[in-house]
Amino acid sequence: MDDLALSVRLARPEDAADLARIYIDSWQDTYAGVISHSLLGAMSLKNHTARWQNTIKGPGTVLVAEDSHFGPVGLTSLGAARDAGLGFEGEVYTLYVDPAFLGRGTGRALLTSAFDSFKDRKLRSCLIWAHARNNACFFYEAMGGKRIATRTTRLMGELTSETGFGWRQLATRKQKRTLPQ
Repeated sequence: MDDLALSVRLARPEDAADLARIYIDSWQDTYAGVISHSLLGAMSLKNHTARWQNTIKGPGTVLVAEDSHFGPVGLTSLGAARDAGLGFEGEVYTLYVDPAFLGRGTGRALLTSAFDSFKDRKLRSCLIWAHARNNACFFYEAMGGKRIATRTTRLMGELTSETGFGWRQLATRKQKRTLPQ
């Protein structure tokens, strides 16, 4: 496959349907055999589009990775850490890449841009929770995250083990990135 011509920018409300598609495709690819088929199959493009429209308008930040030829291929949402007791300032709430574009730098571009966004807000540390059986756990470790906690939560109604990955100090920015509006 050719290299992607990736850029990362702030999400706009009109991106919501693409984000919903990426989110659903990612869940159905990543969690097949982990979460029940009926729950994965019940994911609705209409409902998730509305959810992403609300998330984009909300208090957090949503970033979109897009390729000049293929359009949006990944997303991440982030904001203040929700588990204050763990000692992290920022949290990446979601990070999903279209399964057709895995292994091509999209996740790295999104996570790096999320870290840059935190640093722009003077946040020095970050936490990410991942399903304990998600292959992304290896990605977060490769990106410098340390396993710092575990928890059990409900994911689509099912009790699920999650692993928390932490970055106590976000790496210094190598070059200044600006996110086009």
